[in-house]
Amino acid sequence: MDKVHPQSVLSRNLDYQEAFTCPICRHGQITGITLMDAFACNFCHHIFTANLVTQSVHVVDISQPMGWRWTGRSWQPLHQGNTDLTWLIWLVGVILVTFPPLLIGLTSYIFPTLGEDTWDFPLVWTSITFLLHLLLVLWLIAEHHQFPPYVSLKVRLGNRLSL
Repeated sequence: MDKVHPQSVLSRNLDYQEAFTCPICRHGQITGITLMDAFACNFCHHIFTANLVTQSVHVVDISQPMGWRWTGRSWQPLHQGNTDLTWLIWLVGVILVTFPPLLIGLTSYIFPTLGEDTWDFPLVWTSITFLLHLLLVLWLIAEHHQFPPYVSLKVRLGNRLSL
C-alpha cells in the first residue's frame, strides 16, 4: 500500500480552479475570475494577475506594485525594485511628527504664559500635537504598505458603514 507523504497533500500549485488565502487581507479567499486570467478576493475585493509558471500573483487595482509568490502552502512577498517612494514617505513622516510639536514647544518656551493658573497648558498641547501627527503618519504608512491587519480593518469598517 502506498503511503502519501503529508507534506505533498498540503502543498499545491497555483491554479485558477482553486481557492487560496488572500495575500493582502489574509481573511478572504482568492478565486479565479470567469473568462479571465486573474484572481479576485471575496473579502477585500482586490484583483490579482497571476503567472502560473513562476507561481506568483500581482495586485493590479492599487497604485503600489505588490506581488507574492505561492510556496505551495503560503504566500511569500516579492520584493519590488521601486522603493523611491518609500524613503520619501518616511522622510515626510519624520518631519510631520517632529516639526509641529517642536514648533509649539519652542514657542511656549520662548513666550511663556503669564500667571500661576497655566496647569502645564503648553505641555498638554505639545503632547496632543505629537500624538495626532503620529496617528496621521501611522495611517499614511499603513496606506502605503497595505499591512494585512490594516486592510482587514478597513474592509470590515467599510462593510459595516455600507449596511
